[in-house]
Amino acid sequence: MARTIRQTSLRMVHAARLGHPGGDLSAADILAVLFSSVLRFDPRQPRWPDRDRFILSKGHCSAALYATLAEAGFMPREQLADYMKPLSLLNGHPDRNKVPGVEANTGPLGHGLPIAVGAAKAAQLTGSAWRTFVLTGDGELQEGSNWEAAMAAAQFRLDNLTLIVDRNRLQQGEATERTVSLEPLADRWRAFGWSVREVDGHDLAALLDTFRVVPFEPGRPNCVIAHTHKGRGVSFMEDRVEWHHRVPTDAELAAALAELGAA
Repeated sequence: MARTIRQTSLRMVHAARLGHPGGDLSAADILAVLFSSVLRFDPRQPRWPDRDRFILSKGHCSAALYATLAEAGFMPREQLADYMKPLSLLNGHPDRNKVPGVEANTGPLGHGLPIAVGAAKAAQLTGSAWRTFVLTGDGELQEGSNWEAAMAAAQFRLDNLTLIVDRNRLQQGEATERTVSLEPLADRWRAFGWSVREVDGHDLAALLDTFRVVPFEPGRPNCVIAHTHKGRGVSFMEDRVEWHHRVPTDAELAAALAELGAA
C-alpha cells in the first residue's frame, strides 16, 4: 500500500503540474499503516459516528492523502485523475465538504493539531470511544498555534489524541534546524505534558507496534515523532529540499516509478 501511495501521488503531481511530492513520499508509510491496520472506519459510511478521526495537518500533501483514501475505498481510483483540475473535488488542500474521508479542511499550517484537540475533547465530553490521530509536518511546529493546542490537550488529559510528527527535517526552502530549530523536540513535548515515543517513520512494523499501544500513559496525549526522509523511495529526491514543491519531468517520473517498482 505504501508503494502504491508513492507511485500514485507522483503520477498525480506530474499530471497536475502542481504538488508537494517530497512530503507525500515521507508520509506514505505512516498513512499506509494508519489506514490499513490502525484506524477504525467504514468507507461506505464516511460519517459513521464511531469512526476514528484522522486529520492531515500538512494539507499541502493532499496527493498522498487522496491516494490513501482511494486505496482504502473512499473513492474510485479513477477519480484521482481529476487532481487539481478546474472545479475538481480534489483540491490542492483537502476539503471535508467535497471528499469522503477528509475530516478537516487543512493547509494553513499549524491548524491541524488545534482542530484535532477539539475533536478529541468532543469525544471525551460525549463519552465516545473513537480516537483522533493528526499528522503534522515538522516545519509547521514553528507555528505557535500548535503549542497552545499542546497545552490544552495536556490540560484536558486527552489520551484519546495521537499526534504524529513527520520529522523529515526539511521545510520549504531550508532545513528546519537552520530556520527555527525544533530540538530537543521530544523533550519539548514531554515538557508540555505529553507522552512521547520516537520511531523510524519508514519501519512499518515499528509504526504498527507504536500505534497499537496508544495511549502510552493514561491521562496524557500521545506524541509519535516519526523520523522520516523527504522524498523517501526515490534516490534523487531523498533529503533534497527542492523536492518540497517541485514537479518531476517526464524523465524524472519514469526514473522514480522504476525505483518504486512500477511495472
